[in-house]
Amino acid sequence: MSKPVVALVGRPNVGKSTLFNRLAGMRKAIVEDIPGITRDRIYEQSEWEGREFIIIDTGGLITGDQDLLSGEVRRQVEVAIDEADVIIMVVDAREGLVQEDEEIAAILRKSGKPIVLAANKVEDFRNQAQFYEFFSLGLSEPIPISAVHGLNTNDLLDEVVANFPDPEETPEEGLKTRVAVVGRPNVGKSSLVNAILGEERVIVSDIPGTTRDAIDTPFEYGGNQYILVDTAGIRRKTRISVSTERYSVIRAFKAAERADVVLIVIDATEGVTEQDQRIAGFVHEQGRASVIVVNKWDLVTKDGKSMTAYDKDIREELKFMAYAPILYVSALTGKRVPKILELVDFVADQHYRKVQTSELNRLINEALLLNPPPGAGKKKLKVYYATQVKTGPPTFVLFVNDVELMHFSYLRYLENNFRQAFGFEGSPIRFVLRRRESKE
Repeated sequence: MSKPVVALVGRPNVGKSTLFNRLAGMRKAIVEDIPGITRDRIYEQSEWEGREFIIIDTGGLITGDQDLLSGEVRRQVEVAIDEADVIIMVVDAREGLVQEDEEIAAILRKSGKPIVLAANKVEDFRNQAQFYEFFSLGLSEPIPISAVHGLNTNDLLDEVVANFPDPEETPEEGLKTRVAVVGRPNVGKSSLVNAILGEERVIVSDIPGTTRDAIDTPFEYGGNQYILVDTAGIRRKTRISVSTERYSVIRAFKAAERADVVLIVIDATEGVTEQDQRIAGFVHEQGRASVIVVNKWDLVTKDGKSMTAYDKDIREELKFMAYAPILYVSALTGKRVPKILELVDFVADQHYRKVQTSELNRLINEALLLNPPPGAGKKKLKVYYATQVKTGPPTFVLFVNDVELMHFSYLRYLENNFRQAFGFEGSPIRFVLRRRESKE
């Protein structure tokens, strides 16, 4: 990765996520006074004094055997340390030095990476005695900050940037395709992300709701650049009781809004549920390109007609998304997982396809001749002209004599003609109707 990577490391509840949000310039990591809220690595781009870098928020590093997830969290932190060019160790100046800080510092010293020590939650910057004890960690001089109020973070960033490796003469990064993975809890989203990446980049557990944040992971495959976004399982509103989970669901929806392509993951053993329909409906309404990924296909008892029957059921339950390709995979065995990115590339290309105005109007004229538009009484619908005004999703303006005369069934007929002629597979199509007087 050409941009330097900065990892935030420390024990739980010292303010790493608050500092991450401050440095990233957005509220991306979940912040709440519950230790262990951030479990996975979260990536975001940032910039200071003209130097761009990637910052990683990590779960609180628990050195002892605390709970089921502590070992997984530690593994994720160790991967972040390995990726980092510079490490910011965050300590709590209000609470003071504790044994866990010393154990974490020992782990970091073994990495051989530059370490910047941030003494967070400082309330009185004149009282330097409150963070002097952190000198005993044997790291750099502690820099007092208040992440909540943004105090002294400039000095922290100056020190971080000073430890960056010399910039390499590398070409500009190409455009990255942002791919969001969404679905209900426990349909195998994180396992699927790990299978795509070829490594355990996201914590996988049989406990529904393990992934709480939307996690951005940049990677390259086949010469193409991607950002893969694993999201929290989206539950029904009536089942969301904890405020942390509400944040996670909102963030999952926002990740879908920002994506170029959304992978809608469905559990093959359960089929399409009402919540799957709601999630797919949201993706459709946001105008995102999508692929329906049916996971756990290895657990289905199959015969020669199984896939055809599943296709029929999915198309029946998700009628509004007939344009989305369906792919049957197993994250566990890796079956057909490589085809996911092939489909992502294909539907992304369709999503951003631009059609020449002359081709559009030639198609419109043929469609009008084959199936003349309906009318009300003596007044008939006339379509004068069409033009594409944007891509992602493909959006077309139709100039007509009377907007009220355009029936949804005829608009669907025109959409079908557009798809037959130009594709747009995996992408919704948007039509905007504009009234225009006849040139005559």
